[in-house]
Amino acid sequence: MDILELSQFSPDDFLANYWQQKPVVIRQGFVHFQDLISPDELAGLACEPDVESRLVYQTEGLWQAESGPFESYEHLGEQGWCLIVQAVDHWSPQVAELVKPFSFIPKWRFDDVMISYSTPGGGVGPHIDLYDVFICQGSGRRRWRVGAPGNHRQFAAHAALLHTDPFEAIIDVELQSGDILYIPPGFPHDGVSLEHSMSFSVGFRSKSASHMLSGLADYLLDKELGGALISDPQRPPHMQQGRIDAADFARIKAQMQALLDDDTLIADFAGSFLSKNKSVLDLQSLEEPFNQQELLAELQRQPLVRIGGLRCFYVDATVRAGVCYIDGERHEFGAACHDAVLKLCDHEILSHAMLQPYLKQTLLLAALTEWVNDGYWYFED
Repeated sequence: MDILELSQFSPDDFLANYWQQKPVVIRQGFVHFQDLISPDELAGLACEPDVESRLVYQTEGLWQAESGPFESYEHLGEQGWCLIVQAVDHWSPQVAELVKPFSFIPKWRFDDVMISYSTPGGGVGPHIDLYDVFICQGSGRRRWRVGAPGNHRQFAAHAALLHTDPFEAIIDVELQSGDILYIPPGFPHDGVSLEHSMSFSVGFRSKSASHMLSGLADYLLDKELGGALISDPQRPPHMQQGRIDAADFARIKAQMQALLDDDTLIADFAGSFLSKNKSVLDLQSLEEPFNQQELLAELQRQPLVRIGGLRCFYVDATVRAGVCYIDGERHEFGAACHDAVLKLCDHEILSHAMLQPYLKQTLLLAALTEWVNDGYWYFED
């Protein structure tokens, strides 16, 4: 079992030897770590209809799972249950801060921060995830067992719970506050709380080819692109009516390949598709919106903060034209705003000094004002 002390951890070493290769325990990855949200606050979030949450527990040895929102937890008792809340980084600025230490992985791979509160004996059962996760232990202790990848049978322990058969552990560890357990995709694992505990899971997920192609098809239809039909003038007579011959097969492939070879089209699709949030954002539109001059004056007084969970990306193929993609929408500001787009997407906090060289760009200032009024960025005071 690999255990890294904080003094031995480096992003370069981690990416070279562990990322998507094998699990590892990072002892005291966060020194003096304190819960970023209280159990009561987490339970309150799970009462909200816009927040994705689950309760997992057992009744007479049978696994049960319920989806939120929840009205009460009193019937669950003091042992053997777990509350899981997704995308808490969207709703808590303190939780959103937990993403920053993992910025050596690109944000387009980031999924969300999931938080679980467990009573003694609580957990979700042995399972296999298809994403990378850094499980950061908060208050309390939790025992984790991780197995090697392999041909593990999976089955539905409940309609909402996919479990795997018992496995031999290659990691069997007790996590305490500040410890981190990294688990790549495909490794079976099982966590059981030893006492009332909080776990903060920072997840990273890529998209499958089928998901991307499905999204591309929707994008082409929405944008009315890719509608050209195959053209084959002066083709020779076809003697076998049921045959798709090599020449026609090449034409079919070329028709689809031409779309994939269009870097601008694929960049616009990828940026829009990957920047779209899957979970609701905690957007608070301003009752008294800023005009552009008021925004500039306030920006001189204090910086703008990006709302938790907002996805802002640029792609090498289009960024020279000042193009960025924010929450599924494409925005183009021109070549003069190239550096502004980098700052906008690479930084969570935007100061006046960072943006000052670009604030006379009409399109950018108009967009920034609209984003602030809609709640995508905000002033803390």
